[in-house]
Amino acid sequence: MRRPFRLSRAFSLIELVLVVVIIGVIGAIAIPRFAAAGEHASEVALKQNLAILANAVELYKAEHEGLVPTTRHHLLGYTDIAGDAQATPDATHVYGPYLHKMPVLPMGTNKGRDDLASSGNPGDSATAGWWIDDTTGDVRANAPDSDVTTDGVKINTIVGGLVKG
Repeated sequence: MRRPFRLSRAFSLIELVLVVVIIGVIGAIAIPRFAAAGEHASEVALKQNLAILANAVELYKAEHEGLVPTTRHHLLGYTDIAGDAQATPDATHVYGPYLHKMPVLPMGTNKGRDDLASSGNPGDSATAGWWIDDTTGDVRANAPDSDVTTDGVKINTIVGGLVKG
């Protein structure tokens, strides 16, 4: 006696291979986009941090007769009119603090560093995340020329969120 024909409820090998190929194609498209989004987020964070630092520097300059802050202590501490900084206010140290916390450099060779360098050129100091021009007050990423954005812009040419030469 013959058995009645039963339909199989399992997937065929061709169906499984087709699903794996489709998932692979979707992954090949999506993963690079997510990686680029992370790089773009770092660039946006860099520009925002530079804008925050530029605002703090401008306020410092306005209250200190045009003097430029050259150390992180100038921005984080209390200062007198001559720019001498200390951790607590007193009768003469009435200015500041201009920042609650120093932002960190979000990308590049010195990523994660938050100190401020004011000598040499951007990228000269291996310990600082930020570089400030001690005559103009322009703040830049303390990074070598080889550190660039996804568009190829040197990150040490971005000043206060704007690209400068």
